[in-house]
Amino acid sequence: MEDMLFYDRMQFAFTITFHYLFPQLTMGLSLIIVYFKWKFLRTNVDTYNEAAKFWMKIFALNFAMGVVTGIPMEFQFGTNWAKFSELTGGIIGQTLAMEGMFSFFLESSFLGLFIFGEKLLGHRLHFVTGFLVFLGSWASGFLIIATHSWMQHPVGYEILENGKFVLNNFGALFTNEWLWPSYLHNQAASLVTASFVVAAIGAFYILNNKHHEFGKLFVKTGVIFGLVSSVIVAFPTGDMAAKNVVKHQPVTFAAMEGLFETVDGGSEIVLIGQPNMIDKTLDNKIAVPNILSFLTYQKWDAEIKGLNEFDEDVYPSNIPGLYYAYHIMVGLGTIFIGLMLVAMVQLFRKKLYKTKWILWSLLFMLPFPYIANTTGWYTAELGRQPWLVYNLLRTSAGASPTVSAGNTLFTLLGFMGLYLLLGLLFLMLAGKIINKGPELIKH
Repeated sequence: MEDMLFYDRMQFAFTITFHYLFPQLTMGLSLIIVYFKWKFLRTNVDTYNEAAKFWMKIFALNFAMGVVTGIPMEFQFGTNWAKFSELTGGIIGQTLAMEGMFSFFLESSFLGLFIFGEKLLGHRLHFVTGFLVFLGSWASGFLIIATHSWMQHPVGYEILENGKFVLNNFGALFTNEWLWPSYLHNQAASLVTASFVVAAIGAFYILNNKHHEFGKLFVKTGVIFGLVSSVIVAFPTGDMAAKNVVKHQPVTFAAMEGLFETVDGGSEIVLIGQPNMIDKTLDNKIAVPNILSFLTYQKWDAEIKGLNEFDEDVYPSNIPGLYYAYHIMVGLGTIFIGLMLVAMVQLFRKKLYKTKWILWSLLFMLPFPYIANTTGWYTAELGRQPWLVYNLLRTSAGASPTVSAGNTLFTLLGFMGLYLLLGLLFLMLAGKIINKGPELIKH
C-alpha cells in the first residue's frame, strides 16, 4: 500500500510539475500581450503591434504544450485517485468542468482569432480577441485554484452517510477566504515568470546586437512589470496567503518556518538552517530575533505555536521538503525584487541598455522564476499532506485500491520518456521563434 501510494503521488507530482511550466508563463504573458496591443492602439507605433504578435507565438506554443500535458492529469483522477474522485467529485468536478467548458474554450477560440484574424478583424477587434485570451487564461487559473482552495480549506459542504462530499452552498466555493489570496498570489507569480522571460529575451537581443529596438522594448517592459509583480507576490498577496496558513493550518506554518518549539517573547525568523527530524531542531541556523512574530501578528512578542504543540499524526508528511521548498521560494522572491529594483534605477537613469552586468543577470535569471513558482506550489501541496481534503480526507484514503504500484511505476517511466521528448521539441521550437525574432514591417 505504501509503495502504491508513493508512486501515485510521484506520478501526479511529476506530471503536474512539468505541466505547470507552461500555464505559469501563458497567464502572465497574456497580460503583457494585451499591454503591447493597447500601446499600439494608443500610439500607432508598429513596434508594439509586432511585439504583441511575436509574444503570442510564444504564448500559442506554451498553450499547446499546456493542453497536451494537462490531459493526463485529468485521467489520473479516474485511475490513480478514483476513490478521491468518487468521494469529492460532486464538488471538485464542478469547478474542473467549468474550467474546461468555459475558460479553456474561451482562451483557445480567441487565440486562433488573434493569431490569424488581424487583417480580417481590424486592430480594435484584434485587441478584443487578445483581451479575451487574457480573460480566459486568468479565469482558468481562478477555477483551478478554487478547486485547490477547497481542498486546503473545505467550505460549503456536507458529508453523506456513504462518505461522499456534496455541495450545499455553491457560492461558498468562490467566497472561500483561502481562494482570493491564493489566486492573486499565483497570478502575480505568473506575471513574474512572464516578466523575466520577456526581459531575458530582450537582454539576449541587446547583448547579441540583433532586433535592438525590440530588445530595448522587451527589457523595459519586463523590468517594469517584473518589479511591480515581484513586490505584489511578497506583499500583500504573499502576506495574506501566509496568514491564512497561520489561521487554518498552524502546524503547516510551524513546519514551513522550521519552528519546532514554541518560544516565549517572540519567534525568530530563520534565514538559513537544516531541519533535524531526529532531534527536532534546526541545525546551523542563521536567524533574526522576533521578526516572525512581527510579520505574522504585527507584535514583536506574539507567540507562534511550534511543532511541539501538535500531535505527530497531523504533522506534514515531509517537513524537510516543505521547509526547503518554502525557503527557496522566499529567497528567490527576495532576489527578484532586488534585481528588478536595481534594473529600474538604471532604466530611470537611462543607462540600463548599456549596463551589461544587469543584462547578463536578467538573461541568467530566466529559469529561476520557474523554480520559484514550482517550489511555491510544492509548499502548498506538501503543507497539506497527509490530507487530500484538509482534516477530512487523508491521502491514503483517496488512492485507487485496484491500481498496483507496478502499473503506476511503468506509466510514470513512460511519462518521463515522453515528456523528455516533448520538452526537447518545445525548446527547439521556442528557440527557432526567438532566434528569428519579431519582424518590424514598415507601412
